[in-house]
Amino acid sequence: MKILNLYAGIGGNRKLWGDEHEITAVEIDLDIASVYMDYFPKDKMCVGDAHEYLLRHYMDFDFIWSSPPCPSHSRLNTFAVPQFYKEGSGGRELEYPDMKLYEEILLLKHWFKGKYCVENVIPYYTPLIPAVELDRHLFWANFNIGSLNIINKKISHKKADAKYLQEFFGYDLKGYNLKGKKRQILRNCVLPETGQYILDCAMDYIRKTDLTQTTLEL
Repeated sequence: MKILNLYAGIGGNRKLWGDEHEITAVEIDLDIASVYMDYFPKDKMCVGDAHEYLLRHYMDFDFIWSSPPCPSHSRLNTFAVPQFYKEGSGGRELEYPDMKLYEEILLLKHWFKGKYCVENVIPYYTPLIPAVELDRHLFWANFNIGSLNIINKKISHKKADAKYLQEFFGYDLKGYNLKGKKRQILRNCVLPETGQYILDCAMDYIRKTDLTQTTLEL
C-alpha cells in the first residue's frame, strides 16, 4: 500500500507501521526530518510544505495521514488575554485558527479515492466538522475508527521533560541539532500505538472492500 505521511515530525504515528508499505513522508524542518530518516531509512522523505504537497500529489496514494500544526486550535488559546499581552512577557498572543486543517479535511473528503485520517488537538471551540476523539486527539477519517480508547499507555504530564518523553516514545535524540526543541517535538508525537490502531482500521476496511470486489468478479 502507498502511504503519505504529512507533517511527519520524527514519526511517532508511523513508528509501528513496519516496512511492508511504500511510505512517503513530508516534513518542512530539515533537522526534524533528519531524525525521521535515521529511524525510518526505507521511507521516502520530502523536505517541504506538506499542505502544498497534499494538493499536488494526493491522487498518488492509497492511505493518507495528516497532522497539521495544532497550536492555533489548542485549548491553550483560552489563556490568551490579548489586551494584556506584551512581547517577551511570557504571555500568549491571540491568533486566528489556521484553516488549513479544514481545507485538508474537505479536499480529502470530496476528492480523495483512498482512505485518509487527519489528526489534531481537541480545540478550544466546537469542531467545525465532527470528529472522533481518541487518546486526547481528534481524528477525521472516512472509515470507522470507533470511539473506544483502547490505549492503556499514558503520558505522565508531571514528568514530561525531554528525557522522560524520549523514553516514553522510544527515541534517542542525543546528537541531533534540534535547538532546544526536543520536548516540544516529542510532545507533538501521536502515540505509536494509536497510529498503528488507526492504520489497522483503515487496512481492515480496504481488505473488506477488496474481498467484496473479488467476490463480485467471480
